[in-house]
Amino acid sequence: MVESTETGHEKFSRPFLARTRVLLILLLLGVVYSYGWRVTEIDPGELVRDFHLVQPLVADLVRPDLVTLEAESLTVEALFYLSGTSPFPARPFGEESSGLNLSAKEGRVGDPLTVTGFALPAEKTGRLFWVNSIEQEFPLGSFATDKNGAFTMQVAVPESARGDEQIVRAVLSWETGKWRVSHTLKLTLEKMIETLFLALMATTMAVLVAAPLSFLGARNLMTRRLPGTAVYYMVRTVFNGLRSVEPLIMAILFAVWVGIGPFAGVMALGVHSIAALGKLFSEQIESVDPGPIEAITATGATPVQVVLYGVVPQVVPQFLALSFYRWDINVRMSTIIGFVGGGGIGFLLQQWINLLQYHKAGTALLAIALVVITLDTASARIREKIIR
Repeated sequence: MVESTETGHEKFSRPFLARTRVLLILLLLGVVYSYGWRVTEIDPGELVRDFHLVQPLVADLVRPDLVTLEAESLTVEALFYLSGTSPFPARPFGEESSGLNLSAKEGRVGDPLTVTGFALPAEKTGRLFWVNSIEQEFPLGSFATDKNGAFTMQVAVPESARGDEQIVRAVLSWETGKWRVSHTLKLTLEKMIETLFLALMATTMAVLVAAPLSFLGARNLMTRRLPGTAVYYMVRTVFNGLRSVEPLIMAILFAVWVGIGPFAGVMALGVHSIAALGKLFSEQIESVDPGPIEAITATGATPVQVVLYGVVPQVVPQFLALSFYRWDINVRMSTIIGFVGGGGIGFLLQQWINLLQYHKAGTALLAIALVVITLDTASARIREKIIR
């Protein structure tokens, strides 16, 4: 009867303890997430209040520059010299036979200047630029030609005038009405191909180095004797050390080392991939079926023969599948390392973002998304067939 009472008490206390433990865990999680919410300064209201700030950016990103109307352009120029630097005597206004006349051929910074265009395409728009002696171009304003192909514009010699010989340049452009692939899309496709091969070369380099090293980093093969154990820990330490350094940091290092460009990106992704693939490969080796290894060892085979005939046939499909998956990862990572000089589409994307050309950046983002989706689908099917 006593035993029955104690048993009933135990049955009563266990659910109580279980409920108490759950409540304590929930309380702890509440404290952690409350503190995390405060530390990270999360404010959902900001998403609504400041949406107008990001709306123009998003509008440009969703309108990528894929096709454009064909355009023709015409550029006419006239020379101007800062006072005391002209090698020719000043000529009166109107003697120029090109498409542009200046009211004076020589003057100082701040002097008024009348620019007249003639014999230009009628009823077209254009822009006027001042180009100094070191080829720096500064806009002076926009103009429109009349039905006779002429325009007149009042400007002043800008402070940007440097050196002796200056150029006043008028650029007219007009659409012809025919659609064509935009220059942005052509440049994006070119850099996207560079990105694919950048990732491919980095992955290939990583596989060639990581595959042999992974056998030295496999616990089941190396920890049977003291020298092998020392090699195992040394290799795994190298893998962990390299994996702890982000490819972005490596890209900065190699950009300084070998210069800005795709080679720096190949080296940064390659070194990081060696560590990542080395760890994954060694884990695949550690999970092989020990049966074939024991059978081959029982025949008196050497350690090298055991690896070649007992381990390699079991891990080759997984090695290939992981290599394809790593290539997919490197394509995506190459976009980020391009921001610090690693070449590829990321370098182009950074320039367009810095110049606030978000419609061009949208073209690059669309190309990256399509390539990543295609590679992900292809690599998934390849891995499925290889592992089968």
